Amino acid sequence: MVTNHEMGNILVQALPYIQKYYKKTVVIKYGGNAMTSPDLKQAVMRDLVLLSLIGINVVLVHGGGPEISEMLKRLGKESRFVNGLRYTDEETAEVVQMVLAGKTNKDLVSLIAQNGGKAIGLCGLDGGMLKAEKLKGEDLGFVGEITSVNTDPIRHAIEGGYLPVIATVAAGAQGEVYNINADTAAARIAAEMGAIKLILMTDIKGLMRDVKDENSLIPVVQVSEVPSLIRQGIISGGMIPKIECCVEAVRRGVDCAHIIDGRIPHAILLEMLSDQGVGTMFI
Repeated sequence: MVTNHEMGNILVQALPYIQKYYKKTVVIKYGGNAMTSPDLKQAVMRDLVLLSLIGINVVLVHGGGPEISEMLKRLGKESRFVNGLRYTDEETAEVVQMVLAGKTNKDLVSLIAQNGGKAIGLCGLDGGMLKAEKLKGEDLGFVGEITSVNTDPIRHAIEGGYLPVIATVAAGAQGEVYNINADTAAARIAAEMGAIKLILMTDIKGLMRDVKDENSLIPVVQVSEVPSLIRQGIISGGMIPKIECCVEAVRRGVDCAHIIDGRIPHAILLEMLSDQGVGTMFI
């Protein structure tokens, strides 16, 4: 049980962070267990509403891999992945658009409203927000890489008092729809919005020197250290593209980027409004 004295100390500790982030933009990429567990989902939505109410411009960018896989399964279509990215043929691209920009996006908007917030659902097709071309390299079908970001729809939503909730599909030059990796989209949007912070929610504690030892968490990494950490094998596998997104965001002008454990209730608040923080910060 937290005493009144302890609660007072917690609130006072949060004050300088509230002042630091007031009227600043923070981009949060939402996915993993935090998106599939009902209790964690409610905790995240409350965090977002709280941050909005204290004057922080929150932009939520979401994935929806499990929901897409479930819908494809219902349609009798098997999900196929190449190097961690979903192979997206024309039929799968239609399902991605339907699930991400439809059900998943609107479910999140509704949840934010249930927790007392004001949100508006957007996708990369709205207002020409995300333009893309086919991802170079191995053929992944309609998987794209972003060529440009129009931040006007996001800024208009914020100016209207809404929390933008963004599904990561993008428009090609010939009207085709591309599936965009949510981490990549969040990093690019954070840079184009001049965000003070990018937060990627994941299912691990952060970057660890030894993946089997959670006590080996590396709390702070200079982006210049990343190539060496990859050579040493400390950054490997699926962590490489996530950390490359953090590096790109910082190099494009975002003050800092974080990989945090979305399995921890209120991880966003702990990262943003406490001295201790959680996860790994890239500067």
